[in-house]
Amino acid sequence: MMIRLSNIEKFYESGAGKTFVLRRVNLEVQEGDFLTVMGPSGSGKSTLLGIIGMLDSSWTGEYDFLGHKVHSLGRKDRAELNKKNIGFVFQSYHLLDNLTVYENLELPLSYKNIKGSDRASLVAEMLDRFGIVAKKDLYPSQLSGGQQQLVAVARAVIINPLLILADEPTGNLHSGQGKEIMELFSKLNQKGTTIIQVTHSEVNAGYGNRTIQLLDGWIQPEQKQAAAAQER
Repeated sequence: MMIRLSNIEKFYESGAGKTFVLRRVNLEVQEGDFLTVMGPSGSGKSTLLGIIGMLDSSWTGEYDFLGHKVHSLGRKDRAELNKKNIGFVFQSYHLLDNLTVYENLELPLSYKNIKGSDRASLVAEMLDRFGIVAKKDLYPSQLSGGQQQLVAVARAVIINPLLILADEPTGNLHSGQGKEIMELFSKLNQKGTTIIQVTHSEVNAGYGNRTIQLLDGWIQPEQKQAAAAQER
């Protein structure tokens, strides 16, 4: 078992009382799953992804990740666990503005203590795979939204993470690029990478093997679906 969430809740306090974003979330994710999280805007999808990615610590309940009790870990230990095992694709990119494309791709490799020559080789491979070699010395502000999204995906996969978390991963890409990214995720998943994506796209959801729906913070009864190999 890679992930087990038990009775996870997230809320905000105000003068009117508690406003819940997530309610009594119970979820298990096996290694090798390709899970899609769907639901209307404001249903708690990105919040759930942030908790799974250990970016949010203000929640209640229990979270086990690869045998580690995340709910009992301090901030530093959570950060280490996340850097070594998780690749992120954010809807808003989250590239570092003061680093070039090359440096943004190289940074996550430094967390895994990969030596310089190997880092250079891996970055070159990603630049080539995503067709952004000519952009390597540019800063994020000099890129289009689609180009930034490609860099963000490349950064997520460069460390060969055990888990990829993707929030609307093709939202800023044209249809051809979007299909390429989803095919890449499918291939990584077939090789064993666990993927959890948040999407509004039924097409993207079709690449996965499980779908959950969130509504007002509650998980709805789960849908099982055919493997990604079915016709799209």
